[in-house]
Amino acid sequence: MSATISVIVPCFNQAQYLGECLESVFCQTFTDWECLIVNDGSPDHTKEVASKYLKLDTRFKYIEIENGGVSHARNIGIQEAKGDFILPLDADDKIASNYLELGLREFDRDNTLKVVYSEAQFFGKKNRRMNLPNYTFEELLRNNIIFCSALFKREDFVKCGGYDINLTIGLEDWEFWINFLKDGGKVYRIPNVCFFYRIKEQSRNVAISEHDFEETLRYISIKHHKLYINTFGSIPSLLEQNKQLLKKNKKLTKANKTNVVLLLKKLKHIFHG
Repeated sequence: MSATISVIVPCFNQAQYLGECLESVFCQTFTDWECLIVNDGSPDHTKEVASKYLKLDTRFKYIEIENGGVSHARNIGIQEAKGDFILPLDADDKIASNYLELGLREFDRDNTLKVVYSEAQFFGKKNRRMNLPNYTFEELLRNNIIFCSALFKREDFVKCGGYDINLTIGLEDWEFWINFLKDGGKVYRIPNVCFFYRIKEQSRNVAISEHDFEETLRYISIKHHKLYINTFGSIPSLLEQNKQLLKKNKKLTKANKTNVVLLLKKLKHIFHG
């Protein structure tokens, strides 16, 4: 049976949150969906949690694979998906009950859209609105401004080649959006909070070491160096622009500022030694 939207939920050691995530999918006001739960070789009770939802509703599907990282798990899930539209959703996050309905409505209004996402909120250890800058591709190159749970067409995913499986410790969603949108395309943000990002004591983003983080940024900047040059004109120009950006934009979080600074250092090293 086909579905209009396929929700892809990779899960590794997140069984304690998986039920809340799947419940948010089950409660969607838009009903023509399927949800593929991808057990990425998780040693916890992911299968047991998933089985409850498999029995509850046939729109839930279950895939079990050897551990290969979130990029690999998402790619596998999307390969098996039947929907025309894809929504990645991490197992520890959740979505508002009208997210699929509102997202698809935007694609119905404008079929040339490439990405639709929403306003967002942190929950868990921290509870506050997520500060999301307005989308421009230039801003995306500076920092990840689109969370992973955005709607896009399956055909566009196929064209861009999917998530980079070399990125196993973080920032894979940022690199995906850079690759996905490098040739252009409209991006729309729903003016409603429809995505909830869980803040925990321990997560991939918290656990990543400074060395691994820098190496990941280096990998991304090397892979897309032509985009950075074509967009900003030159590395010195990029460095000066971002120096001014960091001074003026007081809304940037400490983590985002660190992200920008490290990326600029890596780009400078690549092109100037």
